[in-house]
Amino acid sequence: MVFPFLTHKNKFVIVNSQTKIRSLEGKEEDKMEKYAEQTIQLYEGWEEFYAKPIDEKIEFFTLKGRLFDIIFAQQFDRQFLDYLCKLAEMIRIMGKTKMGHEKLRHLLPHKRAMLYFVQPSTRTYLSFQNACYILGLSVSEIRGTATSSEVKGESPEDTIRTFASYVDLIIARHSEAGFAEKTSWVLNQTERPVPVLNGGSGPDQHPTQALLDIYTLEREFRNTGGLDGKKIAMVGDLKRGRTVRSLSYLMKNYKDVELYYVAPEVFKMKDDIKEFLSRQNIPYHETEDFESVMPLVDAIYMTRIQNEYSEDPRTESETYPAFHFKKEHLSRIHAHCAILHPLPRRYEIEVAVDKDPRAAYWRQERNGMWIRAALIAYVFHAEQEILEEFS
Repeated sequence: MVFPFLTHKNKFVIVNSQTKIRSLEGKEEDKMEKYAEQTIQLYEGWEEFYAKPIDEKIEFFTLKGRLFDIIFAQQFDRQFLDYLCKLAEMIRIMGKTKMGHEKLRHLLPHKRAMLYFVQPSTRTYLSFQNACYILGLSVSEIRGTATSSEVKGESPEDTIRTFASYVDLIIARHSEAGFAEKTSWVLNQTERPVPVLNGGSGPDQHPTQALLDIYTLEREFRNTGGLDGKKIAMVGDLKRGRTVRSLSYLMKNYKDVELYYVAPEVFKMKDDIKEFLSRQNIPYHETEDFESVMPLVDAIYMTRIQNEYSEDPRTESETYPAFHFKKEHLSRIHAHCAILHPLPRRYEIEVAVDKDPRAAYWRQERNGMWIRAALIAYVFHAEQEILEEFS
């Protein structure tokens, strides 16, 4: 992005995002930018709270028996998942007509949301933004800490409290694990708590992605008995992929599911997830032989190599072609098999696969907008008016 302006010498120059100044005469100068060291604030009780098992923390993020903050996939039980999928379908149907669209748009025009997305995002950001628009919310956004008072040294917690002074909902995406949890923990102890929705928190969790994945799987399996009893393969970078972690947690809500973790040795699923599955008596298998798994499963959840979490992403040039889904593989999978991907993709699914009706990832992407609209309606207790349209 460039910003033209006149200097004190009345010469036209351009300042670009790299903070260089170049005059029309071609002379380049450095524009000095100073960033204060971030303030580290100590909150009494936070370390003890953070160390607790998630099951012991869930109650803290509820209000009057309902979910208030959405931080972990473990907050969702089967009743809630079925209810939210049903609500998303209703919103989807209403959104197809002008009258239904207008009714939705007038549900929450008095509410304001902040999209605090300081980690790069396309799909999560746009689906949350448009989910807000569907329900009539006004939306503010910050897409990087360089545009906030954090460059002056303000702590992230004070930044979030500032947002809470102006908006009714904070949707946060951050590269730091535990960020959404800590900010909601801080806000819930203030005189103005507002709901926090975790739009992705480092390599930790992505609960609303798990919601749209469940919604997608239920829709793809609506003619084959739903998600119960299905076998699902998760493929790729399972070690650093927060989407497969959150989706794995939700498998406890479904009967007779079976998981296949397909990954290179270096990117195997972490032990905490496998220990969770064992406690829940959910069978899982680990293998590096992708092709042997293809004919066995009802869904294949592809992921890319998450090299943005490497110390030097340029050193991770390996694309692991043995874990790619190619056009030739379509003949090896079931006729009802659904192929999912949280996107963005790189080389792990050939473009030629896109035309196959089993390629569900573009439908999956759109599903995110509807399920997130349902979640926001739920958070603001606005779902009753939607339900009445179908009573």
